[in-house]
Formats: sequence, structure tokens, C-alpha cells
Amino acid sequence: MSIHLDQTAAGPAPPHGNGLPSGGKGVATAAEPIAPAPDVEAVVAVSGRRRGIPRWLRRAAGPVALLAFWQLVSATGLLQEDVLASPGSIARTGAGLVADGTLPSAMVVSLQRVAVGLLIGGAVGVVLALLSGLSRVGEDLIDATVQMLRSIPWVGVIPLFIIWLGIGEAPKIALIALGVAFHLYLNVYAGIRGVDAQLVEAGTSLGLGRWGLVRHVVLPGALPGAMTGLRYALATAWLALVFGEQVNADDGLGFLMNQAREFFRTDVIVVCLVVYALLGLLADFLVRTLERLLLQWRPTFTGK
Repeated sequence: MSIHLDQTAAGPAPPHGNGLPSGGKGVATAAEPIAPAPDVEAVVAVSGRRRGIPRWLRRAAGPVALLAFWQLVSATGLLQEDVLASPGSIARTGAGLVADGTLPSAMVVSLQRVAVGLLIGGAVGVVLALLSGLSRVGEDLIDATVQMLRSIPWVGVIPLFIIWLGIGEAPKIALIALGVAFHLYLNVYAGIRGVDAQLVEAGTSLGLGRWGLVRHVVLPGALPGAMTGLRYALATAWLALVFGEQVNADDGLGFLMNQAREFFRTDVIVVCLVVYALLGLLADFLVRTLERLLLQWRPTFTGK
């Protein structure tokens, strides 16, 4: 006797393409493929993306509002011209100083003073920090003296610099170098002593000698502190330049400010202050760029 198996008794027909029985339309069976779940990370990334005012516009809103308010109170007479010139007058004065070459010439002289003072002070500060940070003997001989000297207001040594170095370029450069040296010393020294001891032990276990540890472990670990010190040093250099150029200067931004003070030219004074600020921002931007290039191995939190 032959037995014929009915297809319906053996089970449902295999699905065809869309998961429905052959030749028919109906409800999908359990064999229908399930659509993949949406990527949670992609959803979070899209939902967390900020939409609105660009960041550069938000950052410019404050200065623009301040300038508008300044111009308004000047135009209405609430702020007299002899007290503080209006932004429009300052812009016209700055354009005139640029056109006749006075402002570019003064900027070049001031930049030269800052560059020389930064090189001298930076070299002294870094060398002292290396000697003190890498050696206990160097720390005993150097650190206490530097800590004592840095507590003295460096602006207060201007009379001594004038007595020792005269009234030429030397006291101006020495004042800049003094302010720069202390900032670099403190931050480089702290960076060296802040290197993780476990990294030093790991380097030693890998066979690195003393100078190998210094080159491959200690100095890279101290680099973030050195970059911070350089930023502080640049800010101090511009501040020291303002004080230094008050000492019998015959050129430079400080010389322009002294002349403007004699004739009550607040517009010229503000132009020089704006130039100081812009040069300081440019120097800080360069240091930040250098920091990003040298510290690519050190990811940091950048805000949300």
C-alpha cells in the first residue's frame, strides 16, 4: 500500500521572497525577516547635535554689543570725547596711524623687544627648571632661590635695572626676560615633577637608562606644563613691555602712548591698547596651535 503525504499535513509551504505563502497574499508568518533595529549611537549623535546660532556668531555678539553701546553713549554726549574717544574716532585715528607708517613702525620695535626678552627669559627659565626638576641636588641649589625671587614684584626692580643697565634697550628687555623666566620655570618644573611614577617604572623595566627616561618619558610628560607656562609667559611679556616702554622710550607702542598722554589723545591711547590686545591674542593662538600639534597623543575634554 502506497502512502501519499499531503503537503498541508507536512507543514506550511516554504516562504517565497516576501515571507508569504506561494501565490497568495496574507499575514506574514514567523519566518518573515525582522527589520534591523535603528542604530542607537547614530540616533543619540543626531539628537545631540546642536542646531541654532553658529558658535562664531555667539562669540562675536558680546564685543559687538559693547561697541554699539559705547558708540551710542558717545553719540548722545553721555561720554565726552576728552574722557574716552568714540569707536568711530578711534577707528579713524588707527587708520591714519597705519597710513602714515607710525603704527607699523612702533609695532615692529615692540615685537623685537618682546621676541628678544622671550628668548632670553625662556632659555633661562627652562634651563633652571631642567636642572632643578631632574636632579635633587639641583633642586636644593636652585628652587629655594627662585621661589624667593619670584615673590618680589618684578615691576619693582625697574629702578635697579635703570641704575645697572641705563635707560636704553637693556632694561626693557631685562624686565621682559625676568617676567618670562619665572612663569616658564614654575610650569616646566611642575610638569617634570608631575610625571607619573608608574610610567618611569615602566620605562625602567623596558631597559631605558637615565637619559632614555628623560627623553622618552619625563620630557614628553612635562610638555603640557611647558605649553601652559609658555602661554602665561607670553601674557607676562606683553605686560612687561607696557611697563618697560615707559622708561625713556623713543619708539614703540609705549612711546606712542606717552606722547598721547601729554596731549590728552585718548583715541591714540586706545589704539595702542587695542594693538597690545590683538598681538596678545595672536600669540596665544600660535601657542594653542603649537599645543595641538605637539600634544596630539593627549586627548582632552573640549566641552559640550
